Amino acid sequence: MESRHKDILRKNRLDLSLNISTDDTIVQYLYQEDILTINHVEEIQALASSKSRTFMLLDILPARGPKAFGTFLDSLEAEYPWVRERLMHGLDSADVQVTSTDHWDVPESVLQLVPSDLQLNKLAGRLGPEWVSVLLDLGLSTEDVYRCRTSDPFTMQNQVLAGLVLWKQRSGRTATVHRLIQSLRAAELHPSILDQVPL
Repeated sequence: MESRHKDILRKNRLDLSLNISTDDTIVQYLYQEDILTINHVEEIQALASSKSRTFMLLDILPARGPKAFGTFLDSLEAEYPWVRERLMHGLDSADVQVTSTDHWDVPESVLQLVPSDLQLNKLAGRLGPEWVSVLLDLGLSTEDVYRCRTSDPFTMQNQVLAGLVLWKQRSGRTATVHRLIQSLRAAELHPSILDQVPL
């Protein structure tokens, strides 16, 4: 799957989880078209909620080859044409957008550094409800996000920090400021989010 297709799925992840149901023909169509294996189908259908099944499908699709995105769009055509149209429109918009990090005003020397826990804590305090999108873009699963939420149900900053620290621990040297900024951009956050973060 092309990176721009992955970006569209990532940016629309929460929207898709609210607007489509994998209980109907989508998963079966993707199986029929050899995008999903029978193991994928069983893994998706074993999950309890429709939202978690959709998240699982969106986790699997990017690794299913160059035809996965187009076939997924085809699977939406019959029952969710408005969702398909929205994804297509997003794809058209993405083609004309500049994807550099220039206007984030972060020195090149800082982009390759691994952020400290203090920096992550400052950022956690500045993120709002979009923190889930950021963590999912960084590679955490919906189960990881759930565990972060339940680790401290009363303080959102601590939940976000737990997720960011988990990402840093798992990613090691690839957990760079640059990667973090990519996810902030994917969640369509404004560069001012970094104003109080000492980079």
